[in-house]
Amino acid sequence: MPKFHLKQNDTRPSITATLTDANDNPVDLTDADVDFHMTDPDADTPIVDATATIDTPTDGVVRYDWAPDDTTAAGVYLAEWEVTYPNGEIETFPNTSNLVVHIEDELA
Repeated sequence: MPKFHLKQNDTRPSITATLTDANDNPVDLTDADVDFHMTDPDADTPIVDATATIDTPTDGVVRYDWAPDDTTAAGVYLAEWEVTYPNGEIETFPNTSNLVVHIEDELA
């Protein structure tokens, strides 16, 4: 499972990914919409359900810029990217596992 680390209350760096198909080819996101979802697996509580940014549509590159409330609670979270294509079809990445986001306690 891919992992991402940041400290509690940090809003940088953004979380990024290159979304790929089963053959590891970048998915064309031209005219698609992408959402980023992050949840607390122990509580099934959505922490983030927000629109992501498509940085390079033809290369499948996406980014989510953290909002201040997204990282207030330290813990281990599960995350995914949900793509809605122009024809209305939906695909979730990664589709064989989840991203793991570690928000570490800050010291002060």
